[in-house]
Amino acid sequence: MADFVDVAGVADVPEDGAIAVTTGGQAILICHSEGRFFAIENRCSHAEQPLDCGRVKRGWIMCPAHGARFDLESGEPISGPTDRAVATFEVRVMGERIEVAI
Repeated sequence: MADFVDVAGVADVPEDGAIAVTTGGQAILICHSEGRFFAIENRCSHAEQPLDCGRVKRGWIMCPAHGARFDLESGEPISGPTDRAVATFEVRVMGERIEVAI
C-alpha cells in the first residue's frame, strides 16, 4: 500500500491551474482540471523541461517548451513531439487537503 503525503491545500490549486511541489525526492505537479485533482511528474518526457508553466485545460497539460500535451490521468502523450508518457501519482482529497501517493 502506498504512503500518502500531504502536499497542498485544495484552495492552493486554481481550476485549470497547477502548482509545483517536491516530496519524497520527486518533483510533482498538482493540477486541477474539470473539477478533479491530478498529480504528474513535473518534467516533460521530450526535452526534460518543467511542466509547471504549462497550460492546463480539459484534462490535459501542454508543455510550455515545445507544445507536447499529456493526459493528466494517464500521463500518456496526446500530441508530439514526444511519444513517451510522464509518470502519474495517485491523488486523494482529505477535507481541504490534497495528498499524493509516493
